Amino acid sequence: MAQTKKKRQRKRRGTQGGRVDTGPRSGRPRSREEAKARARSKRKPAPKQDMPPTWRGSFVRGLVAAVIFAVALILIFKKGVGGSLLFGLFMLVFYVPAGYYIDMAMWRRRERARIRARSE
Repeated sequence: MAQTKKKRQRKRRGTQGGRVDTGPRSGRPRSREEAKARARSKRKPAPKQDMPPTWRGSFVRGLVAAVIFAVALILIFKKGVGGSLLFGLFMLVFYVPAGYYIDMAMWRRRERARIRARSE
């Protein structure tokens, strides 16, 4: 028996002259502005050292350092747990702002050097 099911038709994308337009998916950009826009959109995210420091990052780093310091006081120097945790808390309060402002100074220095290199 002959096949009765109709074959599914595909969408015809070509023009009558035989040219197939794919639109914005073309290989080459059509203008210089389009090329610049495409290059900007494909740009990778900035490296971490190019980003300005955040309080959250400083807090996490300070927390890790304070915990390591408190554990070292307890295990290596055999100090009391309460005193070590209190001293660890003091170190956290000291490390967070100190780390943030040191990172900010280093970032500003790198940023000035980057701006100077661009202008030359």
